[in-house]
Amino acid sequence: MKTTTLILGCGDIGTALGQRLQAQGQRVIGVRRSAESLRGTGLEAVAADFSDPASLAALPDADILVYVASADRFEEAAYRAAYPEGLAAILAEFGAREQPPRHVFFVSSTSVYAQRDGETVDEASPTEPTGFSGQLMCEAERALLDHALPGSVVRFSGIYGPGRDRLIRQVGEGRIAPPSPAMYTNRIHRDDCAGVLAHLIGRVLEGAGVEELYLATDCEPAPLHDVMAWLAKQLKVEATATIQSPLRRRASKRCSNARLLESGYQFHYPSFREGYAQVLREGGFLPEKA
Repeated sequence: MKTTTLILGCGDIGTALGQRLQAQGQRVIGVRRSAESLRGTGLEAVAADFSDPASLAALPDADILVYVASADRFEEAAYRAAYPEGLAAILAEFGAREQPPRHVFFVSSTSVYAQRDGETVDEASPTEPTGFSGQLMCEAERALLDHALPGSVVRFSGIYGPGRDRLIRQVGEGRIAPPSPAMYTNRIHRDDCAGVLAHLIGRVLEGAGVEELYLATDCEPAPLHDVMAWLAKQLKVEATATIQSPLRRRASKRCSNARLLESGYQFHYPSFREGYAQVLREGGFLPEKA
C-alpha cells in the first residue's frame, strides 16, 4: 500500500514537497482552506478549516502529517490561530484516531532565537524570543514535542526562491545593507526546504529515526551586506542608498545546520550564491548581454 502524507497548509513549500513525494510514489493530499488554490499542482486537494472540528474530522488518515501552515497577516491573533491553536487542533484530532500517524512534522522558524550579536546557534541554544511571532512559534513547538504522537520540529531560516525575491528587488533599486556593524543573515532556498522535509520523511519511513528538532538553514551564514553586494555585482548595479532596519527588528546570529548534515541531507543550494544564481537566472533578473 502507498504511504499517505497529509500536508496541512499546503502553500509554496508544501506544494514543492508534495510533488517530490508524489514522484516517489506516495499518495499526497494537500490541505488548504480553499482547495481551489491547489488547482494545477497535480496534488490531491482537500479543503479544511483548522478551527472547525467537523472539518478536521473529515480529513483522511495519513502515515505522515506535515504542518506547514502560515499566518495570513503579521498580527498576534493571526499567528496564534495559525500556529499553536491550529497545530493543537490537528494533534487532538489525529491523536485520537484508531490509526494515528507515524510521525508529525511542524515547520517552525529561526525567529524563536533572540540572539543578536553574531552568536552561533544550534538546536541546543536557548530560545527566548521577545516578539509575539517567536513566542507563539515556541508555544506551537512545545505543543508538538509534549504530545504523545511522535513528532519533529524543523526550524527554517530565511526562505527565498522563486517569487521570494524582495532582497533582489531592493538591490536592484540600489539599496544595500551597511558593512558595519555586521548583521548576519541565514538563508535556505525553497527547494531545499522541500528537500529537507522529504529527506526526514524518508528516514521515518525507512525506520532510520529522526531527532525531535532540526535547524534547517544552508551551509554559509553571511553578513547581509555581503549577500547584497554579491547580488549587486550580478545585477550590475551600484549601491546608491543604505538601508537600516528598525532596531527592534535587527538580528544577527549564525545558524548551524550540523545536525541536519549529520542526518545525511545534501544541500542542492549550499550557499546563497548557488541559490540566488538560480532565482536570478530563472526569474529574468539578469541584465541582457550586449
